[in-house]
Amino acid sequence: MTHQELIQQLYHFSKIQIQPISGGDINAVYSVTNENKEKAVIKINDAETYPQMLAKEEQGLNELRKNETLNIPTIQKNGELEGFQYLILEYIEQGQVDASFWQSFGYGLAKLHDISETNFGFVEDNYIGSLHQSNLQCESWTEFLINQRLIPQVKLAVDHGIINQAESKQIERIYAEVDNLWPAEKPALLHGDLWSGNYIQGAQNKPYLIDPAVYYGHREMDLGMMHLFGGFEVTLFEFYNETYPLETGWKSRIKYNQLYPLLVHLNLFGKTYFNQIRAIVNPF
Repeated sequence: MTHQELIQQLYHFSKIQIQPISGGDINAVYSVTNENKEKAVIKINDAETYPQMLAKEEQGLNELRKNETLNIPTIQKNGELEGFQYLILEYIEQGQVDASFWQSFGYGLAKLHDISETNFGFVEDNYIGSLHQSNLQCESWTEFLINQRLIPQVKLAVDHGIINQAESKQIERIYAEVDNLWPAEKPALLHGDLWSGNYIQGAQNKPYLIDPAVYYGHREMDLGMMHLFGGFEVTLFEFYNETYPLETGWKSRIKYNQLYPLLVHLNLFGKTYFNQIRAIVNPF
């Protein structure tokens, strides 16, 4: 069965228009327009290769929906059929970005991060890109960051021959410093993979979040990811800081909050990311 045949079956073979759209490296993504000119987005992937990936994405979107100040696409349907998994979402028409968009985004992100739980982690494991993301809950940020974020990615890189044991030892030196590098804060609800490709500028300056890798963590982790590849105006962070002030020195900690996503990119795309990782851990 092709993706088009799957979509036709999901729409009960009614008259629809199907167009592929860009959607990252993992899922096939299409826009579907029905005979009433109503549009939706459908994401499709192999159910065996990435078990429950799209079900976990739905779970993450629903967790983000706890915050009413940022927008999350409505989920229309999710399931598996003929060896495929699929997720049908509301289609978001893109609007124009102006200063009020960044104000709304900064305010909304601060309110998202103000949502908390007792422990760091999440109720289930999920995915970061195509990689498994362990979310075993921990009482302390130090324990969670080391055991559920850094160690699994370093081990994966060694197991796949991307880095050697000596290079892994370089990274591991930072573990002893984690307690001193991050200020103590309550667990914050994080998007988890917040780069410029994972938000949409909706109509009326509404920011929408998509493609999450949700967990409860240190809120500066989202900010580190946002600074890694750019795509966010500085005014967003100013409005954020006015709403939910950050601890002193947060800008100097951006590089530490980029270590985990850089390790993920190391495992996804290869050793070109190791120089950035080494620059972060070299002082230790």
